[in-house]
Amino acid sequence: MLLESKVALVTGAGAGIGAGTAKRLAAEGAHVIVADIDAAGGAETVRAITSSGGAAAFCRVDVTDPDSVTALVEFAVSRYGRLDAAVNNAGLHEKPALLHELDIDSWRTVIDINLTGTWLCMRAELQHFAENGGGTIVNLASASGLKAAPGGSAYSASKHGIVGLTRTGAVDYVRHGVRVNAVAPGAIMTEALAKFGDRQLRTWAEAMPTGRMGTVDEVAAAIAWLLSDQSSYVTGTVLEIDGGFLQA
Repeated sequence: MLLESKVALVTGAGAGIGAGTAKRLAAEGAHVIVADIDAAGGAETVRAITSSGGAAAFCRVDVTDPDSVTALVEFAVSRYGRLDAAVNNAGLHEKPALLHELDIDSWRTVIDINLTGTWLCMRAELQHFAENGGGTIVNLASASGLKAAPGGSAYSASKHGIVGLTRTGAVDYVRHGVRVNAVAPGAIMTEALAKFGDRQLRTWAEAMPTGRMGTVDEVAAAIAWLLSDQSSYVTGTVLEIDGGFLQA
């Protein structure tokens, strides 16, 4: 198993890519801290992991609150004795709108959760890793962090910012034994996207060079590899998981 006996935390692990990643890391042998602001969703992810024989514990976190993020890292260490890896996944998308139509509250919410939340998590994780012999981080960027996202200016700006945080963190902490990478998913089938209906899903699938949308487990498998020793010479990378969308 790629992550046997490692301790990993995953934010936004109550649903979607976060839940799928938490389950995959557990299947690869990790002890997983399932972190989310949604206690019910987090508890369900823990139940799914433990019922399959994995090890997991839930910790409620508000990634926009520095004290809550600090407490998350402390919880991981107190529960399992250490922290080896982190996946900063918590995020959301604003309602589609042209930039001049986007209200300030929507902008601030997306930037606070996606970008500032990732920064706060990285800050706490990197301090711990730098003081305790190293670790690995994977941030959730997006294809929209590498190109324009029509109607999604706040989301795209936040994901571009995550790419910058990833690359800078990788350079700043590599001599501390820390690796920092990101994944940039394209159109991935999640519960959130399913709500758009079959017609929109077909449109997205047809826009992909592969002719289909990606799966949560395809993203989770890539994250598990980036966290593992198999990618020991990989840092500062933004791995595109988009079926060739950005190259088309």
